[in-house]
Amino acid sequence: MQAWQVHEIGEPGEVMRLADVARPASGDGQVLLKVRAANINFPDALMCRGQYQVRPPLPFTPGLEICGETEDGRRVIANPALPYGGFAEYAVADAAALRDAPDALDDAESAALHIGYQTGWFGLHRRAGLEAGETLLVHAAAGGVGSAAVQLGKAAGATVIGVVGGAAKAAVARELGCDMVIDRREQDVIAAVKEATGGRGADVIYDPVGGQAYAQSAKVVAFEGRIVIVGFASGTIPSPALNHALVKNYSILGLHWGLYNTKNPKLVQHCHEQLTDLAARGAVKPLVSERVPLAGAADAVQRVADGVTTGRVAVLPVPRNGATA
Repeated sequence: MQAWQVHEIGEPGEVMRLADVARPASGDGQVLLKVRAANINFPDALMCRGQYQVRPPLPFTPGLEICGETEDGRRVIANPALPYGGFAEYAVADAAALRDAPDALDDAESAALHIGYQTGWFGLHRRAGLEAGETLLVHAAAGGVGSAAVQLGKAAGATVIGVVGGAAKAAVARELGCDMVIDRREQDVIAAVKEATGGRGADVIYDPVGGQAYAQSAKVVAFEGRIVIVGFASGTIPSPALNHALVKNYSILGLHWGLYNTKNPKLVQHCHEQLTDLAARGAVKPLVSERVPLAGAADAVQRVADGVTTGRVAVLPVPRNGATA
């Protein structure tokens, strides 16, 4: 089969190599999956750079979430078992962690309903307790993680403010359903949020960026608000001023979705059922901005790493026709 492999640490576009390799062998409790679609996540780039918390042995194949097909034709979504990731024609995954792909979504959309939407659901509902009528601020609202949070926030009945960088991403955020969009390149984020909320601030802030975005969050979070820390796409990990949290009575909440797979897997299945229902009702629909062939994976991962994409970019190892393409 064909698979992308990383033999040395560096930028994705430089260290990912497409090669003919043997199909991975499934171990105990695992299944071999034919990859129908693999979505690109920012952690794929971090793994190539050696900066992710999970460091698979070299060489490894990136690709953390897929829509795959079992030998008996079942369409499923899964996290491939590294080092055999999803940017390949075949991958292996733990059988117990397979989830049925939603009938309402095609292959690329189904794959995208996994990590980003699970993260959003756990962050907004399990950790922050977002309620209808509250104001949700989402940083990087046009990105893969942010776009999921926007849709989930709207589905929960929140007023959603999206922060983006650039006019093109602002247009995407509006299409996603943001009630207000702030272009951080053209506007003062802090002043805009305070004006939009009558000085009160946002009840819940969803931050996959860190750095300056976190500093802005601390200044616009409402009394008894909640800041959900999802990641650090900016490359800068902030050091919160805890005395400030005390003064405004707000909470700083961490969210590492992957831990639930071992700590409380029943919650992961419950979340999947909730997301499948939302997809069936049309309340959420993953934004897949690009669908590229397997040969284009390295370039696509690099563009995600550079922050120039919107929504999710899907890699399609086998060209298909029709609704499941």
